Amino acid sequence: MNHKKIAAIILASSFVSSAMAQDEWVSFAHKNWELVCDNTHTCRAAGYSNGEEGSTGSVLITRLAGPGTQPTGAVTLADIESNESSPVPKLTLWINDKLMGNVQPTQDGIWHLSTSQTQALLKTVNGSGKVEFKGGPVSFVLSGDGATAVLLKMDDVQGRIGTPGALTKKGDKPESSVPAAIPAPVIQWVKVSDVPERLLTAPEIAALKPKLLAMLKPDDCEHLWFDLKNNSDLGTSADHEDALTLTPLGNDHALISTLCWRAAYNQGYGYWVIDNALKTDPVLVTNSASGYSQGVISLGQRGRGLGDCFSTARWLWDGETFHKSREATTGMCSYIHLGGTWDLPTFVTEVKPAL
Repeated sequence: MNHKKIAAIILASSFVSSAMAQDEWVSFAHKNWELVCDNTHTCRAAGYSNGEEGSTGSVLITRLAGPGTQPTGAVTLADIESNESSPVPKLTLWINDKLMGNVQPTQDGIWHLSTSQTQALLKTVNGSGKVEFKGGPVSFVLSGDGATAVLLKMDDVQGRIGTPGALTKKGDKPESSVPAAIPAPVIQWVKVSDVPERLLTAPEIAALKPKLLAMLKPDDCEHLWFDLKNNSDLGTSADHEDALTLTPLGNDHALISTLCWRAAYNQGYGYWVIDNALKTDPVLVTNSASGYSQGVISLGQRGRGLGDCFSTARWLWDGETFHKSREATTGMCSYIHLGGTWDLPTFVTEVKPAL
């Protein structure tokens, strides 16, 4: 399978959340370009160079939803195989072998295109011209394969087709016809003091077993379901990988957790909200988390073993339940940066501290 498609697969299948029905995001990929639009309909399109072994860089086009917004452009250069120990001193943009000026650097290693450079790049990849960035260890030639389809999809999601501001199919429909951005949901976050988790005792596990069996399906938490069904030892010592733990959340709430699944280079922990006395039915938050701290459950799953592409998510405690606050992918597995190439959110919220 083409390694560039792995990120899209893991984004769709690697984690389950009780809040998945809230998602209204779009993901689309064609050849060397991909698109992710979050739930506010901010869209981000990433383009790469040709080559099955990886890309020498990537361009990111970001556009907020709503009438009158302009696309912005950014560039990053591959560094996984670079032997250069110092930053690239200067990066220049060339279109059809004509110099289009310097690209402005930032401290985080991202280069930002000017408005005119962004427009020239978009026009070129929509056609058959050549876009090249010079100054890095190797030249980065941006592929136009798939660009038109991805930019058309961006216009479609944002309702721009047929307007003067469309990136592809422009027309004379008024710019005012473009739908406004969708407001991000607001989450009240209750920061929880760090309290050490404790292992559930054998009697507590025995009392919880009927509730867990009534709630669980095999795919919800494979390890826990198997152990419960087969009366296996869930373990009451910290070195037992299937041990069930409890972490107080305050206000008579607690979080129970255990390892749910393990794969070649990922593993997922299940988290359930329950009362401190373990009398209520456990409520699943996610079965693929990576950890918990101070009222935040976090997820980070690799798209492949190298670690050049990830899917991430967070859930925040509001005093009564956990709400998903963010979900993102880093884009195609393109051999550009360890940790991923871009931050491409699929779900965003406005987080406010609880009063």
